[in-house]
Amino acid sequence: MSLAITAGDVREAAGRISASVHRTPVLTSRSFDAASGLAAHFKCENLQRGGAFKIRGAVNFVARISREKLPSGVVAYSSGNHAQAVAIAARDAGVPATIVMPDDAPRPKLEATRGYGAQVVFYDRLREDRESIGRRISEKTGATLVPPYDHPWTIAGQGTAALELLEQAPVLDALIAPVGGGGLLSGCAVAARSVNPRIRIFGVEPAGANDTQISIRAGKRIFIPPPSTIADGLRSQAPGELTFPILQALAEDICVVTDEEIRAAMLFLLTRMKIVVEPSGAAPAAALLFRKLPAGIRTVGVILSGGNVDPKLFAEL
Repeated sequence: MSLAITAGDVREAAGRISASVHRTPVLTSRSFDAASGLAAHFKCENLQRGGAFKIRGAVNFVARISREKLPSGVVAYSSGNHAQAVAIAARDAGVPATIVMPDDAPRPKLEATRGYGAQVVFYDRLREDRESIGRRISEKTGATLVPPYDHPWTIAGQGTAALELLEQAPVLDALIAPVGGGGLLSGCAVAARSVNPRIRIFGVEPAGANDTQISIRAGKRIFIPPPSTIADGLRSQAPGELTFPILQALAEDICVVTDEEIRAAMLFLLTRMKIVVEPSGAAPAAALLFRKLPAGIRTVGVILSGGNVDPKLFAEL
């Protein structure tokens, strides 16, 4: 079956975005390794420009928009990290950006999005469809809609995180990343398998938002009710149409962690490694700390996808 992107697409994206994104560090921790029983290599996208991996897909996408359409700007829908990423990419390109955000979006993400120059339009996540709102704005203004995950340009951009990781830590048995709509994990899976065909690929979801796990086991995309979890970036209701076949083909399993386990991982990363990671980004670390991976894995690459968390919420957690 033909997948939405190839390894070549990811490599081309890496060249396209190199001047606009950070090459984030890979950190290790003896304390974490002792607690998890694994040798973990953390790809710190929490230290990325905009505070999350999303800038990779956004910059790649905006760079692919035609010269004729680009001046009309871009529109996106997001709970936060994609919002900031598109706002930054649009500002760098010198074009306007409109971001559709839920009215309960974390304040730091909202303020940062506005700070990057984007106009914000709110919606009620329980009553309104953000995609429909985004399409209406696009039709009215001529702005190009930048999907958060379900587009080849976005997926290829996100996969560049794994290309970098495997250059920085080339000997890995497995790679693990959080799963919302699936753009990060699917892009990274394609990239990682092109470098190491034997690498094992795992995703992580909150227990209350395990739409991808349910879908993988059902063999088809399953929609779930609006989920409740502290991991606001992983509240998708179904995997993407393009990302799901990639995950079916390349992911070995989707692990599930509780909000309590995510909290414990956030605290560990803060106190032992001195890094701030948002709940969504800490989910894969939680999976390792609480030994969700199967036996036989010794070295694992971990994508810490973001660090944008409300300080008040972080203190409460």
